Amino acid sequence: MARQNSPAAASSAEPSAKPAKVKKVRWYHQLWQAYQMTRKVDPAVTWWLLGSFLGVLAIAVVIGLLVDQLVYLILLGLPFAALAAMYLLARRAETAAYRQIEGQPGASLSALRTIRRGWEFPEEPAAVDPRTQDLVFRGIGRAGIVLVGEGPSARIGRLLDTERKRTARVLPNVPITLLQAGSEEGQVPLRKLPRTVQKLKSTLTKQEVAEISKRLRALGGPRLPVPKGIDPMRARPDRKGMRGR
Repeated sequence: MARQNSPAAASSAEPSAKPAKVKKVRWYHQLWQAYQMTRKVDPAVTWWLLGSFLGVLAIAVVIGLLVDQLVYLILLGLPFAALAAMYLLARRAETAAYRQIEGQPGASLSALRTIRRGWEFPEEPAAVDPRTQDLVFRGIGRAGIVLVGEGPSARIGRLLDTERKRTARVLPNVPITLLQAGSEEGQVPLRKLPRTVQKLKSTLTKQEVAEISKRLRALGGPRLPVPKGIDPMRARPDRKGMRGR
C-alpha cells in the first residue's frame, strides 16, 4: 500500500523561499545616474568634467616640477582633481534637472519643495486661471506667506494680486511676498527660486507659523499634481556615501 505524504512533510520538503535581496545603491551608482541624466540635457558635460580634472592635475604637475616633488604632488592632486570634477557634475546636474521640468505646470512648486526645512508648500495651488492655466502657489514660513506665480509677466501679476487680497482678508497682519517664477524680465529663474525664498527675512515665531498654517488650510485651492521629473537636489552625488559612511 502506497504511503501518502502528510501536508507537513510536503511543506518541509519544499525549499524555503528566500526574500529577494535588495541591491544597495552605492555612491558611485548615484554618481553615474547623475552623469547620465546630465549628459542627456547637457552633452558637453563630459568635456567639462575632463577639463576640470585635467586642469587641476596639470596645476599639481607644474607645482611638483617647481618644487622637485613631482610624484608626491601628482598623488596629492588626484583626489583634488576628482573632487573638482564631482563638484562641477553636481552643479551641472542641478541645472540640467531644472531644465527638464522648466515650462511644465507646477515646475515652480517642484523647485520650492527642494527647500528642506523652514518652509511648507502644499501641493495644491492657491489659485488657477481656468482660461490661461496660470498658477499661484502659496508657502508659509518664518518670513510670512509667499505667493509664487507661474505664467507670463503681463498676466500673472493680476492673479497674484487677487490672491494676495484674498489671503490678506484672512490674515491681515501677516507679511505677504509676491514672486513670479519664469525667464522674463523681473521674474525669478527656476533654479534661483528656492534660494530667493530662503533669503526672505524671518519675522514670525514657530508657534505663529503653525497657527497661520492652520488658518491657510481653510482657504483651500484646486488640486494640481507636481510635474514628474528629476528632483534637482537629489541629482547631486551622495557625499556621505563618497566618504564611505
